[in-house]
Amino acid sequence: MKLNSTQTKSSPSPRAALPVVWAGIMVSALGCQTPWTPIGSLAGSSPPTPTPLVGDEGAVRQAGGSFIDGTNRLVGFISGTSQDEERAKEFYQAGDKLFREAREAPEESRAGLFARAANKFKQAGDAAPGSGLEQDALFMRGEAQFFADDLSGARDTFETLQKDFPRNRHSDRVAARLFKISRYWIDTAKAGGDRWYRFNLFDKKRPAYDAGGHAVKVLDQIRYDDPTGKLADDATLAAAIEHIRNERFEEADEFLTDLRETFSDSDHMFLAHMLGIQCKLKVYAGPRYSERALEEASELVKQTRRRFPKEIQEKKYSEMLARSAAEIEFHQAANLEERAKYREKRHEFGAAREEYRRLLAKYPNTPQAERARKILDKIEGRPAVPTSPLAFMTKVFPDSRQNTPLELTSDKAQTSGGSETPTPPSESIYR
Repeated sequence: MKLNSTQTKSSPSPRAALPVVWAGIMVSALGCQTPWTPIGSLAGSSPPTPTPLVGDEGAVRQAGGSFIDGTNRLVGFISGTSQDEERAKEFYQAGDKLFREAREAPEESRAGLFARAANKFKQAGDAAPGSGLEQDALFMRGEAQFFADDLSGARDTFETLQKDFPRNRHSDRVAARLFKISRYWIDTAKAGGDRWYRFNLFDKKRPAYDAGGHAVKVLDQIRYDDPTGKLADDATLAAAIEHIRNERFEEADEFLTDLRETFSDSDHMFLAHMLGIQCKLKVYAGPRYSERALEEASELVKQTRRRFPKEIQEKKYSEMLARSAAEIEFHQAANLEERAKYREKRHEFGAAREEYRRLLAKYPNTPQAERARKILDKIEGRPAVPTSPLAFMTKVFPDSRQNTPLELTSDKAQTSGGSETPTPPSESIYR
């Protein structure tokens, strides 16, 4: 996969380098340990040529157009910041010169030159805040940090560019860089360099801790910054796979659901369905809990068979789908059996028989169906509801029949053979 900042509109789309096969390879290698990737291979080809500035009449390029001097002054007036365009251009040109020198320099001195170029680009952006020049300076600063092996700094710079200049003209190239950074951090975590007790204080290629977690955040940020970008669906799938690798199946299921619902034309739709079924089965907690995950998994099985008839003709996928469908039926039958047993323990044999019969009708080939047939024979003649409650239970739960209302009686006890008329309260108290 080659994604660099020299890519133009005529270059092949980054999506072409990320087919379903790539994602399948990632899934198959979830548990594998990957050796640490040199940062040189992360960078791909040689660094790009910096974006030239347009110097005519003090204009600077911005997102396919131009900012005249008056507009720059207006931006500075509104934002409360001052702009020194000439000074900003000098810093940018100095960074440009250092960047070009670094491209041709020996490997041992290249990182230092790129770091110096990044500082110049930072000064250029600070001198012209809110302008198109700052937009280009931020991008080139991130590029310089990337090739200087300062990946954490490059991530911060690129995200600042995306935040301060939404939908800028560098969005696709920024997404490609962030995607490579996240892949490097994921490989670092898989190689064992991301233990909880290890803190990184000196290596700028990695975060201080939790490289895998930072990688997922970067992937999520790619989706947030440009939901319709070329790499938005790839970032979504990569984040889901990283969550699966760490056995965070609920989070993975959320990303896969978002991929299926938001990127309906993605090349990863088939894989999103197959992985989604497995995640929902992992999320399901048992027969005493909600069946929603099972119902959603069953619906995904139906959708997969309906939408991808060619893909499931392949033996490994057809077998995987058949196993998933069988597992779903097993759990659904277990739910019915659990409810039937509950009714049976309460001696509500009528309701128990109904549950067992539903089990036999819907899932006749499951192990639970065999047990249901035997139990039905035993309880066939039993009463539908309990005939007499247990004695000790009547003290806790009173009889549901209405009690006889209390009767007002006099203070005098009832004599044998008759009753005495009660004395009105007013007469008994005040007479």
